[in-house]
Amino acid sequence: GHLLSHRASLGVVSATCVSKVELRVSCKHLLDRDTLNKSDPCVVLLTQSQGQWMEVDRSEVMKSNLNPVFSKVFTVDYYFEEVQKLRFEVYDSHGHASLGTHDDDFLGGMECTVGQIVAQKRVNKPLFLKYGKYAGKSTITVSVAEEISGNNGYVELAFRAKKLDDKDLFSKSDPFLEIYRINDDRSEQLVYRTEVCRSCLQGLTKGAGDSAAGPTRCQCIVWDYDSRGKHDFIGEFYTTFEEMQKATGGNKVQWDCMNPKYKMKKRNYKNSGAVILLDMKLHRVYSFLDYIMGGCQIHFTVAIDFTASNGDPRNSCSLHYINPYQPNEYLKALVAVGEICQDYDSDKKFSALGFGARIPPKYEVSHDFAINFNPDDDECEGIQGVVESYQNCLPKIQLYGPTNVSPIISKVARVAAAEERTKEASQYYILLILTDGVVTDMADTREAIVRASYLPMSIIIVGVGNADFTDMQILDGDDGTLRSPKGEPVLRDIVQFVPFREFKNASPTALAKCVLAEVPKQVVEYYSYKALPPRCPKADSPDSTLNSPQ
Repeated sequence: GHLLSHRASLGVVSATCVSKVELRVSCKHLLDRDTLNKSDPCVVLLTQSQGQWMEVDRSEVMKSNLNPVFSKVFTVDYYFEEVQKLRFEVYDSHGHASLGTHDDDFLGGMECTVGQIVAQKRVNKPLFLKYGKYAGKSTITVSVAEEISGNNGYVELAFRAKKLDDKDLFSKSDPFLEIYRINDDRSEQLVYRTEVCRSCLQGLTKGAGDSAAGPTRCQCIVWDYDSRGKHDFIGEFYTTFEEMQKATGGNKVQWDCMNPKYKMKKRNYKNSGAVILLDMKLHRVYSFLDYIMGGCQIHFTVAIDFTASNGDPRNSCSLHYINPYQPNEYLKALVAVGEICQDYDSDKKFSALGFGARIPPKYEVSHDFAINFNPDDDECEGIQGVVESYQNCLPKIQLYGPTNVSPIISKVARVAAAEERTKEASQYYILLILTDGVVTDMADTREAIVRASYLPMSIIIVGVGNADFTDMQILDGDDGTLRSPKGEPVLRDIVQFVPFREFKNASPTALAKCVLAEVPKQVVEYYSYKALPPRCPKADSPDSTLNSPQ
């Protein structure tokens, strides 16, 4: 009989840039809608496409439980370059297919993005009823398996149980096993629930659990299955991931399955049976998600071209014209890319720089000035802060020239170089350069890009307006390897160039998709080249709770 035959296959950022993310859901303090017994909750997962919410999956129903931990693993495709909206809805199920047909069955809903869950590892939010009303004290927690791994990023386990206590009067027990990870804050997370082994007291189990570096300390509980949800406790044992690893290569590891009540009452109590781990196989491939969930922050810097070729900002033909009804191309490109990056930066502060203008107080030309005019801190609060600084700075500067890009690349590279010395996968830098024309300092720019290719950074160049961008295609390197003036090739391809005019009539998401699609691959390439594993995920901090009403 099989106790567990469940394969938790975990995706990798491959050529198609699709990763599978596995989400686990639990709720606390759900509303009690049933008069006779407690609610029987079930979670429905919806995703948004073309502005419509579509159901993609639903969990099992937990019988009379107001604090359910669902064993259902929701798998969603993950795309770094998109804002992927999710909605979780909790219903009181009455055992019929028409779940959620009555308003009184709805226990609450919550919305967030896949990026938020991945970057924070655990999102805890209140549940809301219709019209933005809180569903009492109800909360929902969505978490990702501690680390997500590549195609082979899973642990394969084969268990056998023997001589388990028999809980059934007329037939043998129907045992199943649950493994919980014990987190640093002592909270428990269900890693895996096996299938039920029908009428057997010694079954063989096989399957795959969570990620390889996952549970360091585990609690394993053996239950006798009951169709009404009132499972009988057979026994438990505690182990560590390290101890389980002794079973690699077919060495058996055995644990006594203990019932603490019997141990206290019965004098000659030995155990309630034994559980044997027959084998364990471990596979490891690091993906972009491993690094993000290991705590790697994506730091976002935007650099804006303020050369005179943009045209006078007061003139409606100017690329920098501020139209109260329609953002200009600079703003459209900045917001499209920034909205994606903001989920991956915990302090939501973005560096914003300008080049090619004369700036106050002396009106000297600068090729790397802070657009908030604070040389000690060029960071703005959120994408909105960047937009406001840009609009405030335009009337104060004089558009000038030439179009020198290398000073800004070198400025971000200096910060990335300081980060590199930490020898940790903790910060990766994305520099978004928005420019209207041909780069004047092409040789220096090529040299700066070759240097930067050895650092934790990627460069995105968006060409605004209708200039001839032939030179920019050379920097991109897709048609051949970019080399420094001395002929030294880049270590890795870190530049993505896109002319904004190709996206003029498309949605802003199409631009972001195009320019950010390469980033996950570039991050993995950099850390693989440096042979740096993901950092150890820290215990979830309380500030990862998002409590804003949707």
